[in-house]
Amino acid sequence: MKPPTETGALGEFLISARSLAEYRVIFELDDTDLRGRRILDCPGGAASFAAEAAELGAQVTAADPIYARPAAELRELARTETERGSAYAGAHHDRYHWDFYGDPDRLHGVRLAAATRFGADLTAHPDRYVAAQLPALPFPDNNFDLALSSHLLFTYADRLDADFHLAALLELSRVTHGETRLYPLIDHTGRAQDDLVAHLRKKLHDKGIPTVLRPTRYVFQHGATSMLVLHPNQN
Repeated sequence: MKPPTETGALGEFLISARSLAEYRVIFELDDTDLRGRRILDCPGGAASFAAEAAELGAQVTAADPIYARPAAELRELARTETERGSAYAGAHHDRYHWDFYGDPDRLHGVRLAAATRFGADLTAHPDRYVAAQLPALPFPDNNFDLALSSHLLFTYADRLDADFHLAALLELSRVTHGETRLYPLIDHTGRAQDDLVAHLRKKLHDKGIPTVLRPTRYVFQHGATSMLVLHPNQN
């Protein structure tokens, strides 16, 4: 693994490669959440979720601005970003619970396999990957049965303000007639975002979008024990 370039902060937005197995525990997904469902993964990053979930009958659309890049460049980016993220986690070992992965080498292996699978699927099924960016998505209202969003909102609260978060959550709710699930609710350094979460939940409630906090089995960062779930807009 390459050495990390920062000692305390992750730096630029990390393009992560996560697997279906990780998505299952992060978002508490079972087969009924996947089979025959239209799912938005935003941001999709270099995850293999779209490819793996398709084998179970899900119709996944991954949205991310990085998909505007050529496929060959994205495949290489997925690999280098996997190295960067794995090196960061290994260098900050004490910030994480390692029960799910075991150790940094295992984490690196899981993420590299996901990045490789993503690269192959990007070539085979480019229609699954839409170049789009929150808080404005090119999808019709109520287009998806379920929306999943991890490691952008709240994770980068140091550079994405409350107005951006609210606009993004409203947009995810607009394009989804079912639940929107978001994780984690802490930033990339491990700082809790309780005040921001409470502020956004009130704003969403005022707009007719009920929310709940739901525990998750996936705990990698210390304190990242729950996800925010938005229910369909009731207006």
